[in-house]
Amino acid sequence: MINKIINRALNGEDLRKNEVLDLFRVQSPEETLKIFETASEIRNSRKRSIKLTSTVHLTNACQVNPKCKYCGFAAKTSSEGYYHSFTKTEDEILMAAKAVEKAGIPRVSCSGAHGYHGRHAVQAAKIVKENTKLELLVNVGSDLTEKTIKQLADYQTDTVCCNLETVNKELFNHLKPGELLKDRLMVCKMVNEVGIELSSGLLIGIGESYLDRVNHLFLLKEFPTLGEIPIMGFNPYQDTPMENHPPCSLMEQMKTIAITRLMFNDLRITVPAPTIGPENVKFSLIAGANNVATVIPDGYPLDIKGVGSPTYGNMEEVTGTIKALGLDPEVREVPCHFKEMGISKI
Repeated sequence: MINKIINRALNGEDLRKNEVLDLFRVQSPEETLKIFETASEIRNSRKRSIKLTSTVHLTNACQVNPKCKYCGFAAKTSSEGYYHSFTKTEDEILMAAKAVEKAGIPRVSCSGAHGYHGRHAVQAAKIVKENTKLELLVNVGSDLTEKTIKQLADYQTDTVCCNLETVNKELFNHLKPGELLKDRLMVCKMVNEVGIELSSGLLIGIGESYLDRVNHLFLLKEFPTLGEIPIMGFNPYQDTPMENHPPCSLMEQMKTIAITRLMFNDLRITVPAPTIGPENVKFSLIAGANNVATVIPDGYPLDIKGVGSPTYGNMEEVTGTIKALGLDPEVREVPCHFKEMGISKI
């Protein structure tokens, strides 16, 4: 049934909406496996290396009101998340970025809560870009203005992430009553206009339909600078309004990753280790992902909890998993300034 669609994807042809929907509706194990194998083949034909992205959480003092119904990141939302309010100092941001660079992780994500119009993002970009050679992704959602996006560009920020999470407007309004979908779309548009690479992804397992996912993926195709799509499976946080909502199944996450790869042959497809579970990172790679996020090295100086789960991915475990699949984790040589300090082994 799906062979023609698979062949079109292998030939680099643009899939149609009805074809992508057919892929999501596949139920047989044999056809599902074929989708996974094709996604891996497409990724491997481009590059067998897997990007690693670490993180610095800037603040959880979120001004969105009412809070998103699934959030365990913002202060006072979940006893198993970041319950107490924090805002990292410039020195703490710098220490964390240096620890990431010293470990050889090539990329860091600086993320934070809403209510600052992007000023916290600009501060983090300045610190990271003036003091390290790290690739930088900034993720503060729609809490950005035209001015702060231009400032991020001035500091050579590599990527700005603004996840839409779902394009089903009714569902978005239900889950995120303190935000507007149009605001997130506007930030994506402004990021494109400035010419920064855009990262924007899907939160799945929150009540959306397969057609919602298809519409979401096709909407993302409209952004010219789109370079990364995170696929995030829902995990419930204790104490939140959605604490009893079932977590997204591993199979649904794998299927969405793989179908996204069939649609976007060359883009970075990101799986945050907390959302899929550090023990399941290998399955995201089998499905065609090529970036593992929330990878934390030994010696990381700050308390860290994942977004989507209170756990995260340890660098040694993640790189071991990548190598076991015959893939190559992107790990940089120790920068010269660390060698001069006597640090020669990661």
